[in-house]
Amino acid sequence: MKPWTDRAGKLSPLKAAAFAGTLVPALLLAYYAATGFPSAAPTGGLLGPRPFTAAIHHTGDWAMRFLLLSLAVTPLRRIGQWPKLILIRRMLGIAALCYALGHLVLYFFDQNWNVARVVSEIALRIYLTIGFVALLGLVALGATSTDAAISKLGRNWNRLHKIVYGIGILAALHFFMQSKADVYEPTLMAGFFMLLMVYRLAQWRGLSLTSPWVLIAIAIAAALATVVVEAAWYGLATGVEPRRVLAANLQFSYSIRPAWWILATGLSVAVLGYVRSMGKADAPRGRRVARASA
Repeated sequence: MKPWTDRAGKLSPLKAAAFAGTLVPALLLAYYAATGFPSAAPTGGLLGPRPFTAAIHHTGDWAMRFLLLSLAVTPLRRIGQWPKLILIRRMLGIAALCYALGHLVLYFFDQNWNVARVVSEIALRIYLTIGFVALLGLVALGATSTDAAISKLGRNWNRLHKIVYGIGILAALHFFMQSKADVYEPTLMAGFFMLLMVYRLAQWRGLSLTSPWVLIAIAIAAALATVVVEAAWYGLATGVEPRRVLAANLQFSYSIRPAWWILATGLSVAVLGYVRSMGKADAPRGRRVARASA
């Protein structure tokens, strides 16, 4: 089965669009490479003065983003009432794995393919160890994502694939640790991860993901959790007082802090859920009116 077709072998616009989307970051990286990677210019071309490092970060960032997108499929298909979204979940997960592998391969390349040195770095640097463990987890998920593996593992497949939540935590921690002082992007990704986890927690507790009030509460909870994580990280890693980080979230002179983006996203999802639920409620009413007037 081709990545742009459904199980019946017919073209699926959704899968075709998703497949094209997974290729865009790789094509952009190839374009950057072709226009200055490596470059003799002082700026190092479009990838900057350290092109290999930029390429490593590019692939790592997209591995995290595609992992989050794969986790977003389940809540979105329920909230937005789009059951066909399940068709692209596996593709997004495989994309996360491919970019994570590219992340590692580029690191090997940057180290001149010195396997002993790379192994030593992974073993001695905790943030690399964490990232490598997350990669091994993605490999395990990717290797068991086929129909044959699903059939063979049965119920154990679901148990195995729940490690994706642990992988998300490890990936976010790796992102924080390698970013050092500037953790705006890692905080944003961690916030989205927490938003997705709160959706799942609400579902496990039996709360309705079609209720706008539940979705609004989830958005607020995830945004507050993002503020706490950001303040805790700066406090532990750089010694910045948590109060200063909390105060920065109430100032908009320089930038919008990650927590506000999480809140905006969560509230947008709440609006989506409300609109979709209203549309579903109006459909039977419209059919009843049509039958009554016939």
